[in-house]
Amino acid sequence: MLEQDHRRLLDDRAWRPERVAEAAAARRRRPLRNGRGQLLIIAADHPARGSLGVAGRPLAMRSRIDLLDRLMTALARPGVDGLLATADVVEDLLLLGALHDKIVIGSMNRGGVHGSVFEFDDRFTAYDADSIAAMGLDGGKMLCRIALDDAATAATLAGCGHAVTRLAGHGLMAMIEPFWSGRLEGVVRHDLSPEAMIHAISVGQGLGATSARTWLKIPVVPDMERVVESTTLPVVLLGGDTGGASGEVFDAWSKALRLPGVRGLVAGRALLYPPGGDVTAAVDTALSLLEAT
Repeated sequence: MLEQDHRRLLDDRAWRPERVAEAAAARRRRPLRNGRGQLLIIAADHPARGSLGVAGRPLAMRSRIDLLDRLMTALARPGVDGLLATADVVEDLLLLGALHDKIVIGSMNRGGVHGSVFEFDDRFTAYDADSIAAMGLDGGKMLCRIALDDAATAATLAGCGHAVTRLAGHGLMAMIEPFWSGRLEGVVRHDLSPEAMIHAISVGQGLGATSARTWLKIPVVPDMERVVESTTLPVVLLGGDTGGASGEVFDAWSKALRLPGVRGLVAGRALLYPPGGDVTAAVDTALSLLEAT
C-alpha cells in the first residue's frame, strides 16, 4: 500500500465515516458465476475471532496494513473472484477501491473467540442478513461448530438457521461452514474423519426454512468422494493454515476440486501467508488448480 493511500484510509476512518456507505453504493457488482464455473474467494475473517496465528507464528496477522497489502495483492490477480471478511476488513478495502467487480461475502458469527471458555457460543456479532443486503454484499458466511457435549451449540444452530432464512429472503447466498467438534484437554478440536464431516454436513444443510441459496464450506478430509456425496448443495473447499506444507495441501485441493458439486475454493492464510511469503505465486498456483478442472 502506498503511503498516501494509508494516510487517506486513516483520515477517512477518523473524519469521513460516511465514505464507507458511499464506497459500498459505488462498488461495481458482478454475477456470482464466472466463466470458469469454479470460484476462488480470499478469506480474511480470522482476526475477528482472535485467531491471528499462521504456521506456528502466533501473531502473524497482527498488522492490519500488512494484511491489507496481502489482500490487495491477492484480489488484484486475474481470476480471483472475491473476498470473505468481517465489516472492518470489507470497509477498509471498500475505502481503498479494491472490491470492484468482486463477490463480497460478509462473515457473520464471530462470537466464539479462539481459545475462550465460550468458544462454542458462536453468536452473531458481526454482519447480519439485513446489513449484508443494505451494504450491497453478495452473501453471508457462518461458522457452525456442532459440539454434542456443549449446550451452546443449540443457540448456534438456531442463529445459523435464522440467518439462512433471512439471507434467502434477500435473495443472497448463505455459506455454512459446518464442523463436528468437541474439546480435548480443554482445547476445541474438529473431528475431520469422513463420518464426522458427513454428520456435520447433514445437520448444516438442514438449517433454515429453505436451502435454495445455501452453500457449504468444508475442509478437505480423507475419502472426500463419500463426504461430497452427502449433499446436493454447492460445496466450496476450506483452505486453512497449511502449517508450511503447501505442496501437500495444493495436491489435496486439486483432487477434491474435480469432484462433482465442488464449486471452488475459499482460502485465507494458505494464500495470504504462504511459506516464503510470495502471495502472488500462491494465489496463481490456486488459480491453476481451478483452471485444470
